Amino acid sequence: MRESVFMDGPKRRRKIQRFWILLSLSSVIAAAGVVGDSTATVIGAMIVAPMMLPIQGTMLATVLGDRRNLTLSLLMMIGGAAAAIAIGYGVGLLAATPITELTNSQVAARATPGLIDLLAALATGAVGSIALVRKDISDTLPGVAIAISLVPPLVVVGIAAESGDFGSSIGSLLLFIANVAAILGTGVVIMAIYRVQRWGRIGHQTPPPGVKAVNRKRSNIAIAGMLVLVALPLSLSTWVTTTLNTQQSTITQAAEAWALTSDLDVISVDYVSALSYLVRITGGDQAPDVADLTDRLTSAGIDPTTVEVEWIPSVRVNAGG
Repeated sequence: MRESVFMDGPKRRRKIQRFWILLSLSSVIAAAGVVGDSTATVIGAMIVAPMMLPIQGTMLATVLGDRRNLTLSLLMMIGGAAAAIAIGYGVGLLAATPITELTNSQVAARATPGLIDLLAALATGAVGSIALVRKDISDTLPGVAIAISLVPPLVVVGIAAESGDFGSSIGSLLLFIANVAAILGTGVVIMAIYRVQRWGRIGHQTPPPGVKAVNRKRSNIAIAGMLVLVALPLSLSTWVTTTLNTQQSTITQAAEAWALTSDLDVISVDYVSALSYLVRITGGDQAPDVADLTDRLTSAGIDPTTVEVEWIPSVRVNAGG
């Protein structure tokens, strides 16, 4: 396991070079996939991305109490994340139009993470840790790389920030942090289940000569605290998203029932801001009376003052003159 995730040993320089080469290229691929709104390209970047190594290195160094490799893995992880964000920002500068949540599905998919994303990250992190312990199932790592999605959220942070969509940028950064916390948390648990002990020997708590030990208890508390801190905003995001979707569905049903009785057609029902919704309708030869819609919204438990109606006149002409 040390050979797999630690950047030390006689091949240290080669491992570090490989990490930065793959990180740079995977970040460019991911950024190009996001700008081009190509899911296949983004998936390709996930497979190439090496960000799983320093995160698992941080986890294993915590379990083993290896301060040197813990510090090196943390620096590689933070430096790699900063580089991916910078590359995303640079590619965003090349885009002809702003890349935001409203215009790009790749950004939208990572802009508002929720508890379900944390649940998926926990399960995926567990698979990655088991694959690290058991070489007989290490062939699952490409699937783990795709599922955990580490580099794409980072490039979205840079791309969205360059386009001025700071909400999506913060959401994508939160998704990356949630994935990191999940890998660290599940990794520590999996190592305990497989009885991976400090320095690799059961009951041996003295570090080898020249190696400084990490306080494993404090490290585990820090990881648990990180998971809790990440879960709080994700819980809030999940609640807000659920509330908005429920209200939007209720408003849509009320608007369609009202339109049906008023010889109108509902074009769309959109969330605007601050729990405000816009109902776009068309049909008729004059602006419709919204009294019936107000009653329907009130009966459904929706405050009518949060809903605005935009009437778009409809005119039909013969193309032949």
